[in-house]
Amino acid sequence: MPPNTLPRIVTDEYQDNLIERLFIWLFARKMSQIVGFSGQIGGYEGLVAVSKQIMQGRNAEQQQVVVAQILGSLVPAPVLWAIRTLFAPTRLVCVLNAWFAAQMFEWLVGPCQVAEAEVTGTDGTVRSQPSAVEITKCRYLAASGCVGMCVNMCKVPTQAFFTTQFGIPLTMTPNFEDLSCKMIFGRSPDLPADDEAYLQSCLQQQCPTATAIAAPCPQLK
Repeated sequence: MPPNTLPRIVTDEYQDNLIERLFIWLFARKMSQIVGFSGQIGGYEGLVAVSKQIMQGRNAEQQQVVVAQILGSLVPAPVLWAIRTLFAPTRLVCVLNAWFAAQMFEWLVGPCQVAEAEVTGTDGTVRSQPSAVEITKCRYLAASGCVGMCVNMCKVPTQAFFTTQFGIPLTMTPNFEDLSCKMIFGRSPDLPADDEAYLQSCLQQQCPTATAIAAPCPQLK
């Protein structure tokens, strides 16, 4: 995939309310506790700073493991077990998950809305259902400007968390040209060998370590 040569990302201004600032602080604090980060945590910039700290000295798999630990620490194990056991990934469950995600996670990813998506049912039939979340411009990707952070610290661990821990398949498809993303509940994620995100080169105008060579972001290795 050719290197992305879009103009430098302009980060949108967010007016986080008190509850949103609390969520940001709690999430960043949990990340800091997992990795032993002792720096100052201030707003969304602090959350991104902790994320960059996690990347240092860790390969892609290690970064994903750390984020998986963070996500796992946010939901008690009995709750995860109950959801996996009692709720099959039916159309209704997937639709409700999309609605919940669109309502609850704007503080993390920016404005988003529920959308239709094609999902293959357990009987092999393809149906259209409102179980997708369209993120207009991902706040995390725009703030970090890093393909590796998007894939290793958001896309892959979030897909794995919902698919394996909740038992609800999830596929996330980031668009590195306009920084949008689509989350589809009810669709199983692709294997890394079939996932185009793993071929994405650095965002040249945003990443200080990007090269002119059309090669995948080194953080994806």
